[in-house]
Amino acid sequence: MKAIAAVAPNWGIGDGTGMLYRIPGDLKFFRSRTAGHTVIMGRRTLESLPGGKPLPKRRNIVLTRDRRWHPRGVYVCHSIRELLELLTALEETDPFVIGGGEIYRQLLPYCDSCILTRVDQAPPVTPSVFFPDLAALGWHETVLSEPQEENGYTYRFTEWRP
Repeated sequence: MKAIAAVAPNWGIGDGTGMLYRIPGDLKFFRSRTAGHTVIMGRRTLESLPGGKPLPKRRNIVLTRDRRWHPRGVYVCHSIRELLELLTALEETDPFVIGGGEIYRQLLPYCDSCILTRVDQAPPVTPSVFFPDLAALGWHETVLSEPQEENGYTYRFTEWRP
């Protein structure tokens, strides 16, 4: 399992209503990495997607405690155990965790790597949702790209491993 996210210098990933940055190059990178794979997210992350609809060209799984919530086009799991059983039944070997903050925290122990877009500048809004601080947890970073600039932001793609 891998996590994938765009993070601010303070590990912020969202403001409670959506992502912090609008960087087309990051979205293209996200699409290229996750297309054809299973993506795992929380209910609020799904609801924040365009039209609240699942991501195309991917199997979408939502982890939520709300047992009454059953949207179309997604698998719904109510516990990590149920999620792991579903991944095994689907013979899924390389899923991506795509958010939000609580889902990242819960599933980080099951991840063998995290693919992060590290943005150098503070976001235009104050983050209220955060990715786990991998540096503080002792994970090791490998830079995958040279710095890129777009929409006034400098960013690079990185991979972190425990």
